[in-house]
Amino acid sequence: MSILRLTFLGTSAAQPTLHRNLSGLAVKANTDLLLFDCGEGSQRQMVRYGTGFTVDAVFFTHFHADHYLGIIGFLRTLGMMGRDSAVQLYGPPTARRLLNQAVHLGVESLSFPVEIHELRDGDTVRRRGYSVQAVAVDHRINALGYVLQEDERPGKFNLEKVKALGVPSGPLYGQLQRGEPVQLADGRTIRPEEVVGEPRPGRRLVISGDTRPCPAMVKASREADLLIHESTFSDDEQARALETRHSTAREAAQVAREAGARRLILTHLSSRHDTDPSRLLAQAREEFKGPVEVAHDGLTVELPLRD
Repeated sequence: MSILRLTFLGTSAAQPTLHRNLSGLAVKANTDLLLFDCGEGSQRQMVRYGTGFTVDAVFFTHFHADHYLGIIGFLRTLGMMGRDSAVQLYGPPTARRLLNQAVHLGVESLSFPVEIHELRDGDTVRRRGYSVQAVAVDHRINALGYVLQEDERPGKFNLEKVKALGVPSGPLYGQLQRGEPVQLADGRTIRPEEVVGEPRPGRRLVISGDTRPCPAMVKASREADLLIHESTFSDDEQARALETRHSTAREAAQVAREAGARRLILTHLSSRHDTDPSRLLAQAREEFKGPVEVAHDGLTVELPLRD
């Protein structure tokens, strides 16, 4: 998988504002396009930020209205665009009941199949070159975070050493890179481990969804290339965070620090911090010394390959 690109479609909590739409994240994973949550207005945001509509799967963190009602209009749009291939919808239990209602709301039938799957803690969806794993988190209702884990990548191919060993360029190079030994014309056998380095870990993207800080999210975020964690509130709103089972920016940063994540992006902001999230950013930076930023609608992030 070469491309791992994220576009934030909505970064507001509970209600949209002039500047922030409801929750939605588009992830381009090589040739796949995934959505994580689909708040109202997500389809317009996809037009606005140029993500395209060739979505393969939608993963819902939970079924509070601000995280999933946008699927109704989104599916209608796909139908009007002539879609005929299936769309996969994933979410925690109640997904089948709630999404089945949404799929059929306002229209007799769609022109394409919609397949609904319920996920529980630890369930994994395999895709080509990566997987998406569900992680149970701590919210007011049944809720999931998600870990997108790229498959392990082959080690670096040592071209200079291959040439020094007298391997002729061409198909034999490909065999060695695929882990296959090759035999040369002089009878020597060259094994892949002689010219290919140790396998390299794939990239790891973690999406918290709505949650209190919890051990499951710390574990899921171990050495993540990027942790996207909700940060609905600031320090002075701690009581409200506890009441609603959300996180403060400081708590999100503590999760990132404990997990050894490489980078943190804060999202799902209360309207109190709509246009000025500086307090959230400052509080998070007191806890987490790695790169940290506050997401805004339209923010696009490319995750580079690991060395």
